[in-house]
Amino acid sequence: MSHNILVLPGDGIGPEITREAVKVLKACQARGLDITLEEDMVGGAAIDAHGVPLAEKTLERAKAASAILLGAVGGPKWDTMEDISKRPEKGLLALRKELNLFGNLRPALLYPQLAEASSLKPEVVSGLDIMIVRELTGGIYFGQPRGFEKREDGTRYAYNTYVYDEHEIERIGRIAFEMAQKRDKRLCSVDKANVLEATILWREVMNRLAPEYPDVELSHMYVDNAAMQLVRAPKQFDVIVTGNMFGDILSDAAAMLTGSIGMLPSASLNDKGQGMFEPCHGSAPDIAGQGLANPLATILSVAMMLRYTLNEQAMADAIEQAVGEVLDQGLRTADIAYPGTTQVTTEAMGDAVLKALES
Repeated sequence: MSHNILVLPGDGIGPEITREAVKVLKACQARGLDITLEEDMVGGAAIDAHGVPLAEKTLERAKAASAILLGAVGGPKWDTMEDISKRPEKGLLALRKELNLFGNLRPALLYPQLAEASSLKPEVVSGLDIMIVRELTGGIYFGQPRGFEKREDGTRYAYNTYVYDEHEIERIGRIAFEMAQKRDKRLCSVDKANVLEATILWREVMNRLAPEYPDVELSHMYVDNAAMQLVRAPKQFDVIVTGNMFGDILSDAAAMLTGSIGMLPSASLNDKGQGMFEPCHGSAPDIAGQGLANPLATILSVAMMLRYTLNEQAMADAIEQAVGEVLDQGLRTADIAYPGTTQVTTEAMGDAVLKALES
């Protein structure tokens, strides 16, 4: 079966890192992967070209694709737009919502070669392997009502609504329990049930699901404690499941445990098996065009695409092995370089992974 892959490079370093990931996809294509590749625009690039962060034509192409490879969106050029509904990030949020990509998988895996690059002591992070399962289409990012208002005295205020339906919690909970079954069978549900009603419901639903997965040990943790524990003793976690906002924050914190956010891929999946695959980092406009960006998170996102949507486990394993071999060679982009390693450009890192994969 042929799969159509839509590539959305986006803004900032997005075009640079997706370029290297596409090389890897084409190498897989040469090895028999039946895919076609298309490219389009999202975010600031789409605003400049079409006046909106996600054109209707692009959305239709995304809906028709088997999978989407996305770079990054946003930058200071568009940060001052008065109409917040047309800023670059709204294009990304619209893709998630319109394609119902509710299940976000963010692995935080420390390659042993990068233990020295972590901001924590090697003995604290050595062997780290966490999967963060983040609900992606609900919560405060999408809740209504939201907006800006003005009081009678002329002062302004803004508000957002943190809301979750029971079925939204249940479907992400099932993904997390099933993920835990395939790993170390430990699931920690992160909430703020001592303060927020929406997360009281979250905890109730997780507890209700637990008897259906008797082989999985379920625990609960408040989000503030979870943030502390990620830094204090991260290896206590196996799978973490949490809502949209908490998952956004905790997964970025977990990124630094692995040496750099430039190492973290992600997969956003719907119930049809369709997915969007992207690095966890942003568009980093300050280093765009300088060859400093780390393409490994995007390349590893391709591996997740092969594993979770295209069902090509062997090819996914081969890409991850190739990344490990390149790190064994001591090659590093600027974000993960340290004394004794060889700093290389974005393109050189991509080419090194390609060479390792082809060999």
